[in-house]
Amino acid sequence: MTAVTVTADRTKFLRLALAADAVVTGGNGLIYLALAGPVGTLLGPDAGLLRGIGVFLLVYGVAVGLLAARRAISPAGTKAVIALNIIWTLGSVAAVVTGALEFTTIGAIWAIAQALVVGGFAELQIMGLRKARTN
Repeated sequence: MTAVTVTADRTKFLRLALAADAVVTGGNGLIYLALAGPVGTLLGPDAGLLRGIGVFLLVYGVAVGLLAARRAISPAGTKAVIALNIIWTLGSVAAVVTGALEFTTIGAIWAIAQALVVGGFAELQIMGLRKARTN
């Protein structure tokens, strides 16, 4: 009888964190693009701004998805994703606090909830990057 060695992919957790980020971000982008008018009425920002955000989110989601799908995940690429997620989180909170985007009450709640999710993705990606390095 021969022993079989099973090695876990050290990047599995990171890959999943990046892939989840890509799906959620890309999905948001598609919604903002396809439904900018009604979403703007619900959340507050005008449709033109939401379309622009939608394009950014869609492109960003695709880029993060491509990073997650690479055979070897780039630590520098992952750090860039983490940094942009932190910037998005802080920017979302600042937009609510300053009133810069004239959110409705639902829009302000949505922006803070979205900031928490994006901040959570950043934390998971930090954990995944550390895990990939230590195993």
